[in-house]
Amino acid sequence: MLDATKEASEELALDDFLRRCAEYFENGSVIDQLYQPRLSEGVVRCYMAGDRCAGFGDHKVKALVDSPAARSEAGPRLYTSNADPRFQRLRRLMEDEWTPQLTSLLGIARGDLPAIWDADFMLGPVQTDGSDSYVLGEINVSSVHPYPGEAPAEIARRVADRLQIKL
Repeated sequence: MLDATKEASEELALDDFLRRCAEYFENGSVIDQLYQPRLSEGVVRCYMAGDRCAGFGDHKVKALVDSPAARSEAGPRLYTSNADPRFQRLRRLMEDEWTPQLTSLLGIARGDLPAIWDADFMLGPVQTDGSDSYVLGEINVSSVHPYPGEAPAEIARRVADRLQIKL
């Protein structure tokens, strides 16, 4: 087991691990999710301004890989604009499919989405066409900072749109 706050992994019997995590299992905080073999390649954070992509963060996360060599490669999050060609498929999925599905499922009006929020994605299996697939890791809706330099302009556009609707 590798604690996100520690450098070294720890050998732990399954029963001991289950006892240590009992409170998380009891309150429903643990989500059963398949292991993603591409974790060492990093995580992509998609920054959203309402229902539009405002930019991306790309980084390797120390806590997600056990190899000391891979952990030493983990560096700062690199921020890019929403036009970054590497992430256009993710942008289209977020704007055109996943965010509308999220708002529908949760009964949230698109105009009520936070001005800035983000979703973290692990890289899933490579598609037959060579493109990446993405596996949702988490959604953050508070304390979303820092973010790409281009994001404030998109946030301002979303806020202006909302104000126009209210007037």
